[in-house]
Amino acid sequence: MLMAHPAVLKDLVEQYETLCTLHAENGGATARQRMDDVACTLCVSTGTRTVEDALDAARRRPHGTRAQGDAVLTGG
Repeated sequence: MLMAHPAVLKDLVEQYETLCTLHAENGGATARQRMDDVACTLCVSTGTRTVEDALDAARRRPHGTRAQGDAVLTGG
């Protein structure tokens, strides 16, 4: 299974947490929609079905390393 680069996962987790805070503060529909979009991207990027599982998987992924079985994509 391909997994997103750890830096991408870290960014997605940070975006999700920021959007959760924004939604909690003002409950805006825009923040909620963006939060749902990031949650979906996290799930796809980690091969999980729930945002809780995706956040857990993203946080457990060591930064700067590839998990066993990751494919390296090259151009050309």
